[in-house]
Parts: sequence; C-alpha cells; structure tokens
Amino acid sequence: MLLAVAGCLSFATVNVYAQEADTVATEEVVAEEAVTEEAVTEEMAPVDSELNEETDIEGETMHQVLKQKFIEGDVLWMMLPLLCLIFGLAIAIERIIYLNLSTTNTQKLLQQVEDAIKQGGIEAAKEVCRNTRGPVASIFYQGLDRYEEGLDAVEKSVVSYGSVQMGRMETGLPWLSLFIAVAPMLGFMGTVVGMIAAFDAIQQAGDISPTLVAGGIKVALLTTLMGLIAAVILQLLYNYILSKIDSLVIAMEDSSISLVDILTDYNKSKK
Repeated sequence: MLLAVAGCLSFATVNVYAQEADTVATEEVVAEEAVTEEAVTEEMAPVDSELNEETDIEGETMHQVLKQKFIEGDVLWMMLPLLCLIFGLAIAIERIIYLNLSTTNTQKLLQQVEDAIKQGGIEAAKEVCRNTRGPVASIFYQGLDRYEEGLDAVEKSVVSYGSVQMGRMETGLPWLSLFIAVAPMLGFMGTVVGMIAAFDAIQQAGDISPTLVAGGIKVALLTTLMGLIAAVILQLLYNYILSKIDSLVIAMEDSSISLVDILTDYNKSKK
C-alpha cells in the first residue's frame, strides 16, 4: 500500500513539472513571436514612409514643382533671368515668323519674271515682283525700276537694296544677344548673394551647421540654374535665326546674279 501511494504521488509530481515546463515553453514561443512581429513592423515602417513620400512627390504636377522651386530660389533673383527669357522669346518668335514669311521660291520667281519680261516687258515683270512678298522680290523690283538707267545702275541698286533687306532681317538680334549674355550673369549674381547670405548666417550663429547654410546655397544654385536655362534656350533660337538669315542672303545673291543675266539677254534680244 505504501509503495502504491508513493508511486502515485511521484507520478503526479512528474505531471505537474511537465505541465509547468510546457507552460514556460509556450510563453517563450509567444514572446519570441511578439518580438519578431515588432522587428518586422519596425523594418517595414521606413519602407512604408518612403513609399508614402514617393507617392506624394509623384502626385505633384510639374507646374507645382516649378512654382515651388521658383519661390525657394528667391522671387527677385529668379524673376530677373525669367524676364530676360520672356523678352528674348518675344524677339526670337517675331524674327522666326518674319523670316519664314520672307522665304520664297526663288527659282519660281525668276521663271515668272523671265516669262513676264518676254511677254510684257519690264513693267509686267515689275508687276510680278510687286505682287510677291519677300526680300528677293523687293530686290528684283528695285533693280527693274532702274533698268532705264543701264545695267550698271541695276547692279548697284540690287547690291544696295540687298544690304537694306539684310539689315531688316537682323532687326532685334542685338537685343537677343544681350539677353543671352545677361541672363546667366544675373543668375551668377543671385549665386553670389545666396553665398553671402549663407556666410552671414554662419557668422551670426558662430557655428557651421548644414541647416544654417542650406537656404543660401539653395538660392545660389537655383538662380544659377534659371540663368543657364534662359541662356541655353535663347542661344538655340539665336543660332536658328542666323541660319535662316544666311540662307536668305545666299538666295538673294544668287537670284540677283540671275536677274542681271536675264536683263542682259533681254537687251540683246531688243537689239
């Protein structure tokens, strides 16, 4: 009996210890799972915040971004290069429209003038030039108007009026070149002002801190960027305008020589 009672007590004690061990193990597993979840949550938090920031940035329109950068770069120093860009664009667009309207088919015009001279004489050719736009037709008209004074007078008139037409085509280009030169200079001036503001902040604080100089450096970089953008855009348009003027001048010179040849042949046919 005593042995049986002792065996039962020892078995009960073993079961209690086993249950307590299982309980402790379960609590440790739960604690480890909780720690793991917290670590995963902490790792995912920066990723979620970065995704939210990227979503916010992507949600902004280009107009809003440009407006914000314009304000951050100091409105005064950003406005000066912007005005140069606006005025330069106005001049460039006006010149491009004028030069495109001045472009004519010189070969077709020469053929019309030659046919008019053969059929109706000088007055018919002058009427053709009068009804045709462009500097080439104007040069032809001036040369034909001096026909009665001789071919030498025609050549001199064509050369002189060609110089006048070339001057008209180049109207406004000095102002455009001025804006090209001034825009980056104004941007660099804003850069100098921004750097002075940054060093003033350092002097007043008595310590070098990124937060103190960030504002001044941002103004410096943004104003420089604005000036360079304005200069690059205007320079491209300026070179395009010069190429159009060169092509028109070459066309005027070639057609003027052809006009003198046509008048020479007309004189021979009259004799």
